[in-house]
Amino acid sequence: MTSTTAPPATPGRTPTRRSPGDLLVLGVEVALLAMAVLVGALSNARGTGLHADAAPLYGTWGPHVGWGSPAALLVAIAVVGWGTRLARTVRWGALLVTAWLAAVAWTVSLALVDGWSTGLARRLTPQAEYLHEVPGVTDIPAMLAGFTGRILDFQPDAWSTHTAGHPPGALLIFVWLDRVGLGGGAAAGLACVLVGATVAVTVPVTLRALGAADAARAVIPFLVLLPGAVWVGASADGIFAAVVAAGLALLAVGGRGTAAVGGAVLGFALHLSYGFLLVGVLALAVLALRRTHRWGALLAACAGVATVTGVFVGAGFQWWVGYQLVVERYYQGWAADRPYGYWVWANLAALLLSAGPVLGPALRRVLLAAKSQWPPPRGWRAVGRLAIPALRGAGPTVLLPLAAGVAVLGADLSGLSKAEVERIWLPFAVWLLVATAWLPAGSRRWWLAGQAITALAVNHLVWTVS
Repeated sequence: MTSTTAPPATPGRTPTRRSPGDLLVLGVEVALLAMAVLVGALSNARGTGLHADAAPLYGTWGPHVGWGSPAALLVAIAVVGWGTRLARTVRWGALLVTAWLAAVAWTVSLALVDGWSTGLARRLTPQAEYLHEVPGVTDIPAMLAGFTGRILDFQPDAWSTHTAGHPPGALLIFVWLDRVGLGGGAAAGLACVLVGATVAVTVPVTLRALGAADAARAVIPFLVLLPGAVWVGASADGIFAAVVAAGLALLAVGGRGTAAVGGAVLGFALHLSYGFLLVGVLALAVLALRRTHRWGALLAACAGVATVTGVFVGAGFQWWVGYQLVVERYYQGWAADRPYGYWVWANLAALLLSAGPVLGPALRRVLLAAKSQWPPPRGWRAVGRLAIPALRGAGPTVLLPLAAGVAVLGADLSGLSKAEVERIWLPFAVWLLVATAWLPAGSRRWWLAGQAITALAVNHLVWTVS
């Protein structure tokens, strides 16, 4: 890096710097993944109850190819070959459009490795999914008013697994799609892809608004070649990641009015997943990094969250009641069998496959940058006044990945994320990848190649499920 307090510049041709520290962290990642696969295989052989045949991933082993295979390979070659240069030189608006189109191409190609039907059209149609419940929702207000009464299992009208495990906003998305004539598995799958790919736009927009324009460009190729695109196409979590990222971008880009809209979007996100209470850590980080009107934006954002929450409460759904019931439902199912002692660390291996091998080395550099801010200036006494100004001084490329890391750690230790985190943690994974702005420019192509290889290997070796 050219500096411990700012991401390295990205001139035309920067020499590759091979860091022993990066290689050491990469070795730790490989060891963690190998251990998770080995222990998972042994546990499954003994019938331990992991309920994940391809542990640490939720899926089944099965090498295969499809007509999406060559397309995915071509997209990967194009982004690895030209992505970093284009991200550096193309006009900003055109770059964002290109990034979204490339992310869509990458996600669709990966999905089609499994075939049109298995990869997209029927991905969201099993009994456990939201689409199973859509035909039965003939009255949205009645559905909201009675939602919590159907969360617990072992009753005649119990919601399907995914619907019961989330607040009603998740089901509402697919009901609304059906209402506008986009019902069925194919439309739902494509919606997940098209909306999910917007993270390649909203995350850089956030960084640029927070004063990290060079970093915003540097992270775009990594967001395009996100290995987690394997699960964006197609799972509702792709949409969830996009909604969260859009809400955070709105907190960053404008004044109080825009922040209020961002708060409303995040308030809706809170009604997509109970785990998005942890998004509050990221929201506070974004607000702390704003250069103006921080307190005004905070109040406006809180008003937006409160307004959306009030609408749901008025309709008969109380988030806190739903949360209590969903914890009980969680342990009515596989979670009662899945051993915390395995998943509490194997989840991190699954995250590596979703965020990619670049995650560890990039976060190592973020921690070094954060460390360079300490000790804080003398004379500050309160812990909060010590930490926040110091990390704010390190900028969004430090504070946002750290905030995402705190959210992931909270979710992991809670015991309410045992398995399937490769898709569930997508809304946090895209912010962890902001750390890639710290990679030396000359090494980025190699890391991008590693990201692409990871996604291609997972998609061709495992039949993933949403």
